[in-house]
Amino acid sequence: MAIQYFWRHPLAEQVREEGREQGRIQNQQEMTLRVLEWRGIPVPDAVRERVMACEDLDQLELWAQRAVHATDAAELFADE
Repeated sequence: MAIQYFWRHPLAEQVREEGREQGRIQNQQEMTLRVLEWRGIPVPDAVRERVMACEDLDQLELWAQRAVHATDAAELFADE
């Protein structure tokens, strides 16, 4: 019987939340790079790798905002 109710278990909820968080991070990483690409700005491998390695949603949000106005991909990392 316990197996049938595992999905309600706190551990199961923690696993689901971690998955949702990872999904939000991945979406923000991809969106940041996509904005640059949509704007026709070349994205060097070093920039792509740095964005994809970042797991801080606040940092990714800042980079996404910068991507909207950047003229060069390296501008994402201004003031760092």
